[in-house]
Amino acid sequence: MSSNMKETAARLVEPILAEMNLELVETEYKKEGKNWFLRIFIDGENGVDIEDCGIVSEKLSEKLDKEDPVQGAYYLEVSSPGAERPLKTERDLRRAVGKHVYVTTYEPIDGEKAFEGSLTAFDGDLLQIDVKVKHKVVTYQLPYSKVAKARLAIQF
Repeated sequence: MSSNMKETAARLVEPILAEMNLELVETEYKKEGKNWFLRIFIDGENGVDIEDCGIVSEKLSEKLDKEDPVQGAYYLEVSSPGAERPLKTERDLRRAVGKHVYVTTYEPIDGEKAFEGSLTAFDGDLLQIDVKVKHKVVTYQLPYSKVAKARLAIQF
């Protein structure tokens, strides 16, 4: 049921987002306590604001009411993915070149499975990340096929 609701919500929200020149980052449908939550995370080239989220929420709510994909009550939340936005697609990674990222891999690369630093290049096959280690910068080449998760990271 959870994946069906996520797929339905994604299918319904995509045309709304396309019309607003926004993109779907992630959908989430899960139970917290006794309540169900459908969360839609959206973003755009220049980010999103509360007005964007409100418009998408209103339009999606109308579509969900018509289609009625699930029995029972749930809360609909539409928001930005935040400062540590997940990087789920090749397109996301290409746009993140030059930014600070946190990447984990399925298996160790040069003895490490977690890398935080500047994403300096991505060609579809390899991510190049410059990681500061003490007083020097170490450059790692990570095969895209070995990346478990990637996200933007806040640099301190």
